[in-house]
Amino acid sequence: MDIGSGDKADRQDDNAAIETTLRAYEAALNASDVAAVLPLYSGDGVFMPPFNPSAIGIAAVEAAYRQVFEAIRLQVVFHIAEIVLLNPDWAFARTNSTGTCLVHATGARTQEANQELFVLNKAGGTWKIARYSFSTTNPPPTGA
Repeated sequence: MDIGSGDKADRQDDNAAIETTLRAYEAALNASDVAAVLPLYSGDGVFMPPFNPSAIGIAAVEAAYRQVFEAIRLQVVFHIAEIVLLNPDWAFARTNSTGTCLVHATGARTQEANQELFVLNKAGGTWKIARYSFSTTNPPPTGA
């Protein structure tokens, strides 16, 4: 799709910058590092985890990630399925992730597999996560 935002090199630069944001997010998750997650979100960013209300705004996003990292430790790899530039300042990325999840309360380790949708906004020349949602691709437990 031609978004009219410049030439092919500009689009390649945006794709590379978005991939950099996604890789930084992956690293922050694997490090359980709230301080590394927060600058990747826009100030009005929204985190939409399954089975929880949306965390809207950076303070709520911070609280949500603190809660997540207190409960679990992720070790995941993101596979970028697509990056689509919608216009010069908005894009979305679709990813899949696989790895493991350690539940701190029980010590249980489970297989992690998700599909993710990121909506990104370019502000001040930097691509930030404006909206993020994910869902598991693991089959439901037997008997469910």
